[in-house]
Amino acid sequence: MRASAQERMGTAQGTIQAPETQAALPAGRAQAAPAMRTARRPRHGWTFAFLYALVVLLAIVYLIPVYMTVITSLKAPQDINLMTAWRPPAHPYWASYVQAFRQFAPTLRNSLILAVSATLLSAMMGSLNGYVLAKWGFRGSKWALPLILFGMFIPYQSILIPLFQFLRSVGLYGGLPGLILVHVVYGLPITTLLFHNFYVEIPDELLGSALIDGAEFFKIYRWIILPLSAPAFVVVGIWQFTQIWNEFLFAVTLTRPAFQPITVALANLAGGNAVYWNLPMAGSIIAALPTVLIYIFLGRYFIRGLLAGALKG
Repeated sequence: MRASAQERMGTAQGTIQAPETQAALPAGRAQAAPAMRTARRPRHGWTFAFLYALVVLLAIVYLIPVYMTVITSLKAPQDINLMTAWRPPAHPYWASYVQAFRQFAPTLRNSLILAVSATLLSAMMGSLNGYVLAKWGFRGSKWALPLILFGMFIPYQSILIPLFQFLRSVGLYGGLPGLILVHVVYGLPITTLLFHNFYVEIPDELLGSALIDGAEFFKIYRWIILPLSAPAFVVVGIWQFTQIWNEFLFAVTLTRPAFQPITVALANLAGGNAVYWNLPMAGSIIAALPTVLIYIFLGRYFIRGLLAGALKG
């Protein structure tokens, strides 16, 4: 009896001490975990240091042309030479920007009219196309989007002559209306794709309830689809504005000198025999300002708009 009692007491004590032993094991593991993390840190530290160094190097390589453009635009014509090309000016020559703005003001106005008009028209038409293809099925609708997207893969150079002949036959060659039409038509595939992918994520039940309440095609678009389309419009607007603003081939081929945008004017100025490089450099910075400002103020919305379809549902 005493032996059995002592055995029971020993078992009880072992049972009571077991949790302490079990509690001590995680503590040891918890102490070992920081040591393991500390041992692994140098490897990750070197990796991140290499990546940061690579990013800094690429940023420097990317910013070198920007640096050269800025310092050259701030130099007087007589101070621009190969020996001092990398040196910043001792006294900034702001007259370059005044002269560049006066010289490029007409072409800058042409670029603004072209980019804003074509962007708005292509965005609205792409929104309607995406709305129809995403929410209103019809016979052959599954083939409509691939056929529209096929226009994205047609090289500009292959259609310049037919496009020139068409614009001349309808009386739109040489002016801004013809160039706006070209950019709207060529922008429809990408705008339709972006809006279609955005509208696919809108629940069909939302449109179904509107139909039950008596709303029709355009009322649903005006009061339901359009208010939800702000992120998509931001993405399409930034994309189209940037592409149209920087486009050169259509602008130099399909317009007369009085209606050419600033990209063509800069190329014509830089192609002369005697070039005062401070003037085209200042003009380049003035021409780049609209797109830079758009990305500065709307860049965050651009990323949100691109991810909007992926985050829904």
